Parts: sequence; structure tokens; C-alpha cells
Amino acid sequence: MDDAPMNAQAWGREAAILPLFAWLSQSYPVGCYAYSHTLEWAVEAGDVNDEATLVAWLADLLTLGLGRNDAVLLSHAYRAVERGDREALEAVNELALALSPSSELYLETSQQGRSFLDATLAAWPSPRLLQIEGDVAFSVAIGMAAAAHGIPLPITSQAYLFGLVQTLVSAAIRLAPIGQTAGIRVSAVLADTVQDIARRGMTLTLDEIGGSTFRADLGSFHHENQYTRLFRS
Repeated sequence: MDDAPMNAQAWGREAAILPLFAWLSQSYPVGCYAYSHTLEWAVEAGDVNDEATLVAWLADLLTLGLGRNDAVLLSHAYRAVERGDREALEAVNELALALSPSSELYLETSQQGRSFLDATLAAWPSPRLLQIEGDVAFSVAIGMAAAAHGIPLPITSQAYLFGLVQTLVSAAIRLAPIGQTAGIRVSAVLADTVQDIARRGMTLTLDEIGGSTFRADLGSFHHENQYTRLFRS
């Protein structure tokens, strides 16, 4: 039995997610390749030395710290833009920046966020995309752009978190504790975790933000003084 042709409205909804493919691509000019979110230190310290330890490290980042918090922040930034609430958006961004545990991790999120907004305003301008002057967190910038362009929040949150996983897996491959095939397996293993974090992140308030990735946070301080470095964090 032939499927009924997709009507124009449904096709439009599907096409609306196309910008995400560009925004979260490794080629989008945000400099994501320059950061490892302390993974480089974890490899140096021996915490991550194979596929299993990389899965464990990234799963903790997703569920206990960066991933969970970014899902919440992205969701609140998205809804603030939907409402046209500049004050709420600025408050979310200030919180997101303040959560950075070190100068390196502050640079990681603020440099990517600012670069993302500048590139997106140049290529995908929208009158609904509220402006933030100065530093902006990467997760907040993604939420802002997605809301301005009508990209559904659940898809945006999952895509952002999975993009984060793939960025860190790419860093692990360059740092050499795993190869490319193992990297693909790590991404596949963490797909369900990404979906779960994204789903729960949309229901949490800003007061429920928090983390307990203490070793990774402390590792970001050690990374500043690491003798050899490929990454800026």
C-alpha cells in the first residue's frame, strides 16, 4: 500500500529542523574542536584510558553535571525567547555563565556561544532572535536560535546534547585512548542517556540546577597548568 504524500504543512514542519544540522555540525564556526571540557586532563591523569572508562566519564558529565544543567538552561532560554521575555533570557544567561567552575570552562561556553550567535545572525537572521550583548553561554545561544526559528524544543535539546557527546568523542579519538570505531560505539551507547536527560531537562526549574562532577571540575584547574595540551579546556 502506497503511503499518502506528505502535505505541505507536514513537510514544512520537517524542513524546520534543517538549520540544526548546520548549527551542530563540526564545521559550524564556533570552535568546538578546540575544547575537551577537561577530557584531556582525564586522559593525562589516567581516568579515561579506554572505551569503557570514556563511557563512564561522559555518562557522569551528562547525568550529574554539564549535560543535565545545559538541558535545563537551553529549555528556559528557549521559552524566554518564545515569550519575548528579554529579562528572563538575560537571567538564564547570567546563571549559565556563573555555573562555569573555572576560567577555561567559562571560555569554552562563552566563546562558543558568542561565535554561534554571530554566525547564526549572519546566516539565519530572525526578528524573534533577541540580542544579548557580551558573553553568552553556548546552550543558551542554541535555545535562543531554535526558538526564534520555530524548531521544536525536544528535538533541539536532544540534538544539542548528542552534539556535545560527539564533540567529546572526537576529542577522545584525537587524544588516542580510543579509535574511530570505538568512538561510534560510545556515541551509540550514550544515545538513550541523551534522550532521557533532554526529556527531564524540559521539566526542571532553574532552582533544580546543580552538579556533582567534582573531579572533572577540579581537573579543569589542573588542565590550565598541564605541560602539553591540544585543547583549550
